[in-house]
Amino acid sequence: MTGVHMSLYTITDWLGLVPIIVCLCFGTLGFVQLVKRRSLLKVDVDILLLGAYYVLVILGYLLFEMIPINYRPILIDGNLEASYPSSTTLLVLSVMPTLKYQADRRVGNPMLRKAITVFVIVFSLYMVIGRLISGVHWATDIIGSIFLSSGLYMIYRFMVTYTGYRKTNLKLEASNGVQ
Repeated sequence: MTGVHMSLYTITDWLGLVPIIVCLCFGTLGFVQLVKRRSLLKVDVDILLLGAYYVLVILGYLLFEMIPINYRPILIDGNLEASYPSSTTLLVLSVMPTLKYQADRRVGNPMLRKAITVFVIVFSLYMVIGRLISGVHWATDIIGSIFLSSGLYMIYRFMVTYTGYRKTNLKLEASNGVQ
């Protein structure tokens, strides 16, 4: 319906490095905490869970690459490639919300938090719409990525909330003398 726009495809392909850089930054944060605190158990739980979450996203991506559900509507460099789900959309919508979430948890400056939020929203919208109108994916590939990344992100948020809840309850029980 939109035709094929290879320049937009190329731009969104290269911009797919942004979420990878975000992952590397959080990986570096976790590594610095590990070195400074000298124990994996002393690394912030939400950062450990974030690492596990990123591994889960990568495994999901690899699964769909190994077992193609759908192929692109066009050939890329003369090759038929897996298309479902859109790996770039999956990566962006799985990683960028974690940037906003972690900024909300860790950044004290409200203007910086707001700037990060705006960046995450604008970047994510640009990438999703760009992938859709570039013409290299079926609309269902993009929609599937939206649902898959949303589900994965909800699992991450649940785990962070659950571990925070357990930690708070354990502290309360210890202060009340409950065994």
